[in-house]
Parts: sequence; C-alpha cells; structure tokens
Amino acid sequence: MKYHLYLCTFLAGLCVVTQCHRGKACHEVNNTNLRDGTENLLKHNCQKQGSTYTDFAFRFYKQAISKEADKNIFFSPISISTTFAMLAVGAKSTTLTQIFEGLGFDNLTETRIHDIHESFYKVLAVLNCTDVNITLNIGNALFPAIGYEPQETFLQNVQQFYDADFFSTDFHKPEEAKLQINNYVKEKTQGKIPELIARLDANTILVLVNYIYFKAAWEKPFDSENTYEDDFFVSANERVRVNMMQHENDYNRYYDQDLSCEVVELPYKGTAQALLILPDDGKMKQVENALSKETVCNWFSKFETRRLHLYLPRISISGSYDVKDLFMEMGITDVFSSNADLSGISGSRTLQVSQAIHKALLAVDETGTEAAGATAIILSKFSLPHITTKFNRPFIVLIFDKATSTTLFMGKIVDPTMK
Repeated sequence: MKYHLYLCTFLAGLCVVTQCHRGKACHEVNNTNLRDGTENLLKHNCQKQGSTYTDFAFRFYKQAISKEADKNIFFSPISISTTFAMLAVGAKSTTLTQIFEGLGFDNLTETRIHDIHESFYKVLAVLNCTDVNITLNIGNALFPAIGYEPQETFLQNVQQFYDADFFSTDFHKPEEAKLQINNYVKEKTQGKIPELIARLDANTILVLVNYIYFKAAWEKPFDSENTYEDDFFVSANERVRVNMMQHENDYNRYYDQDLSCEVVELPYKGTAQALLILPDDGKMKQVENALSKETVCNWFSKFETRRLHLYLPRISISGSYDVKDLFMEMGITDVFSSNADLSGISGSRTLQVSQAIHKALLAVDETGTEAAGATAIILSKFSLPHITTKFNRPFIVLIFDKATSTTLFMGKIVDPTMK
C-alpha cells in the first residue's frame, strides 16, 4: 500500500486569553539567542546581507498574489514555516535541503540544522511567554494513525524542539478523524477556525498541525464614536462602503519617494506592531515587487514621528491557501512526490505530503485586532503640522513581534468587506 502524509498548517489571527502554557520553556527564556550565544536564525537582522529566513514571508506573499493579484491576502509566515520545519525533523537528503532552502536557510551542516530547530524552539517559547498586554498562543500537534509508530528519534526531536501534542487517530473512519482534528483546532482558536480539514481518507498515516492565535489592543485606540461610513476604492471602477475609523495622534511614518508609498507604524500594547503600507494610486505592483527585508529595514531606519490624522477601515477578512501548489512553484517539490525522503519519520521512503493547508483570519476594529478595550498613551508634538493619511484604497499590512524580531502575519487588504 502506498502511504500518504497529510500536512495541515493554519493560522487564526484572533485570540482571547493569554497563556504561557509551556512553563518549562518559559522560565528558561531571557532572550532569543541560542544556548551558545549565537544569533537566532529566525530574527529580522538588518545588518545581515543576502537571502535569509526573513525573506520567506515576502517570497510566499509574491507567490500568493501571482495567483490572486486582486484579492485579499492574509497568512502567517511563522505558522507555515514552523509546520514545515517540524516536518523537516523527519526529512533527509534532497527533501531536507529543499525544505530548508525554501524557508531561507542555507549552508546546511549538521550543526546548522540543529541551530535552525533550536531557533524555532526559542521563538515559539518567547511567543508563548508574551506579557499580559498581548494574547499570543502558538502550538503544534501530531495525529498519527492508530498502530502507526513514527521513528523514536523523530518523536523525541519534535517534542524537544516543537513541544507537539500527540493524538492517536483512527483514519479508517475518515469522518471521525476529521472531526477529531477539526475539534482540536476549533478549541485552540476559540472557535475561529471551525473546519481546517475538509477531507481525509483511510490511507492517511499522519497529520501535522500548527496553530497561532493572536489578539492585541492598539497602544492608541480609536474612538468608536468617530467611526463613520465612507467609500473604500477597491479599484478605479469599484468602491465599497466601509466603517472608517479615525483619530489624530503621533505615529512613526515615512513617505518613500522611490516606491511612491506611505508607511505607518501602528504599535499594539506590548511587544507587537503593525506596519501599514499605502501605495499611491496605480503603484501597488511597484511596491509589491520591491518588498524585501532590505526595503522594510530602510523604512524603519527612516521613520519620523509625525502628527497624523489617520483613517483606517474596520477589517474582517480570511484567507485559505493550498500551500502545496505555492511551495512547488517556490522549488519545494520532492516532499510532495514519490521522490520524498521522509525516512526519518517512517524508517523507509514510503511517505509523501499529499495536502498542505493554511487558513488565516484577521479582524481589526477601534480597540485593536479583535481585542477588548485598552488605554491610550498619547505623545503630542503640536509644533508639527498634522498629516492626513487615509487608507481608503488597497494597502499592505505586516504584523511583527518585537521581542523575537519575527513576522507573525502578512497580507494585502483589497476589500475590507470581503469575508
């Protein structure tokens, strides 16, 4: 019988209760450097030249928009990459190389591979130990078939680096197995992702799942009494009515003359921040082509604090992606074919990935990203004239975690009313 490995990754970008449930990891984490003091390989390092893990988010974004240029895009780079890094624990030869190079890692010595897994361990631990101002919960799970025993080394390493939950599953009853996994996901996301998996069959041997669940309040919340109905220009020929939030406050902003776009930083309370990129009319493709680690680093280096009269629509969007198709076009092919070498999981070359699924949700309102009320910290510099910035046409959003210097979410808002 030819076995298949089902891989499922997802993001739910909205959460409820802060928990540091990985207690044993939390108390060891003072920073994101590795145990020997070397740099965490997932960090957004502006001093490091060349392609790195940080560019994975931008490469995946560009692949996604190549399929749906005029649609909303929203995904979690850390969720997708974590699941494939966890899979790589059991990968060998070209399959292993393709996965890690696709995620932006090179020079794959045995030591470096260990450092990659340790980097994920440290980032996941720090993200799960955020302060009380942010709810951020990320975790992993394996669902092996009843009677199927993955290699002991694989199980030990997945537990050591990815702290995965384990649940034996009867895939000979596909509907019951699907319900078991979907209920797990639903519980971890407080009902935000009620159905991750649409289909399973009796040939399934193993399902890998990652979830990330995020909720944060704006450091400077909007007043809902100032929200009004306004036009959002989806394109030159189409407009929709949106609830437009507004307020005046001090923000870091920069207008990029070369790329014809305005960049505004919106901090959350705690360690997260949103970066909103508003291209001038007709300049979206130009900005998207230029998206890279270097471009973002340039923006951060040139920020100035200015008084902004900021207009931002309420947002409620979702995204669903066939990661298999996107990854294959990014050069990660073997793991999805009969050439797959996942013998670190099975002990033989009998597994391949047949599905890779990613789902994402984003909601933004006056208080934050699906968040309850928050206090405002207002830094006023009235000597500066205020600038009006109105996000009433398609724009790009990135959400970073400052503690780990990693990109949690990335997307493009084309139509804020499209669920």
